[in-house]
Amino acid sequence: MSDPASPGREDNCRTDVPARPPGRLDGSRCSVQALARADSSIATASPVSRWLLIEQPGPWGRQALLDSRFDAEVAPLLAERAARAGVRVLLVRRPGDRLADSGRRWGYADSRPGREGLWWSVRSSDADLLTAPWDGSVGEAAPGQTYLVCTHGGHDACCALRGRPLARALPTPGPADVWECSHLGGDRFAANLLVLPYGFYYGQVPGDGGLVVAAHDRGQVALPWLRGRAGVAAPAQAAQHYAREELGLLGVDDLAPLGVTPLQSDGAEAERWEVTLAGTAGSVVVVTVESRPAPEAVRLTCQAVRPGRVRTWHHLALATRRSDP
Repeated sequence: MSDPASPGREDNCRTDVPARPPGRLDGSRCSVQALARADSSIATASPVSRWLLIEQPGPWGRQALLDSRFDAEVAPLLAERAARAGVRVLLVRRPGDRLADSGRRWGYADSRPGREGLWWSVRSSDADLLTAPWDGSVGEAAPGQTYLVCTHGGHDACCALRGRPLARALPTPGPADVWECSHLGGDRFAANLLVLPYGFYYGQVPGDGGLVVAAHDRGQVALPWLRGRAGVAAPAQAAQHYAREELGLLGVDDLAPLGVTPLQSDGAEAERWEVTLAGTAGSVVVVTVESRPAPEAVRLTCQAVRPGRVRTWHHLALATRRSDP
């Protein structure tokens, strides 16, 4: 077993001292700059649609699973198993309860259409997770929605500075419905939020997040802050977003993707797709979207050493027609 205080490990990974303060939310922060530029978060949800949630209070380093109080011998083996299975590992902890004893809970979540669910179990040791089934066959099913707020300050300060207040304030029906979690991606869109079991990603969530919770209580998405649905191809995420805006179809199951077809693009750097979505009353919605590089490179994270260039999404056309028999 490795020593958590051994040389080479960050102080914010140690268990005998509090994590370093993440600093202040000033103009140098990536999320502040992204808001000022009005960066679009459309079609930035993760391609992964299954998760392993591991309750692990205390500090998390940049690589949360490897840089935490989780068993150091088990961690790389678990990461390897998750990579093979296409499952994303997220550490979770209760809001404001960073150094408390853990209930050693773990959960398996699946957001694939028709298989949506989140099941919680308790492990006797971290090594249990190397052989536990990840298919929803064990554990207690979580009722309703579960909200994960990225507060991973060891990865990016904005996640902690914006995420921790949101996790404490989120007006969910009960305290068991919200968790702090490790890196979700899209640091500059903090505060980032993942709603399970459907797998909807939100970014730049304002206030106490009550508008997002209220929408999901109605079985709808909160479109202004929606990044996309996990496991859906980026062109389809973009098409769904624009179709929801145009048609007002906000139900979590509305506009299911039926097909994504690449099209010929006008410019060398542009990419274009025709996306077919399931409409209402036997109709289909056909959306043409285009992705092209942003005009300038920008700082994408607080720790970035050089600017990066992202691709932006654009709506070119939308048509509704009857589906073929």
